[in-house]
Amino acid sequence: MEAPHSPAVESTTESTALSTARSAARITARITVDSPERMSELGRKLAALLRPGDLVMLTGELGAGKTTLTRGLGAGLGVRGAVTSPTFVIARVHPSLTSGPPLVHVDAYRLGGGLDEMEDLDLDVSLPESVVVVEWGDGKVEELSDDRLHVVIDRVVGNVGDMDPLAEGDDRREVTLTGIGGRWSGVDLGSLAR
Repeated sequence: MEAPHSPAVESTTESTALSTARSAARITARITVDSPERMSELGRKLAALLRPGDLVMLTGELGAGKTTLTRGLGAGLGVRGAVTSPTFVIARVHPSLTSGPPLVHVDAYRLGGGLDEMEDLDLDVSLPESVVVVEWGDGKVEELSDDRLHVVIDRVVGNVGDMDPLAEGDDRREVTLTGIGGRWSGVDLGSLAR
């Protein structure tokens, strides 16, 4: 049995043929996080792996921890300003306080269409020198880059032996990180669990 604060991790590597007949690496790690503080810590650790030009897509239901993870990313990148959900402004740019890349934090929840609807945000212009994090970006921003990190956050419901598997106040999350494309082929996402 693991200690309560030790995240569980599972790593796999697979290659998938793209329609253009070239291969894109897919690196996957699964990490169990047991509190908002641990989610923020995961974001800080992930920030150490990021570099200018990285696109990070965050998926998860409302309240799953997407903004908490992004807050940790901002702390790890050393950016200016409080990282909060940009739901009503759609996007916020957090300049670096160090020599690192700025963080562009986008909430695409209110946007219905694909990349065309997001053109006004100029993400394609910001991407080369920034770390761009898009909440609710599935089906909307994949065309920005062949290389991206897709982070899916799921609530963990119940444990074997729990009296009430739907207990209120359970902060456990399973975070699945999938690096897509050559940029992520040599990155050890499993190291984030250590």
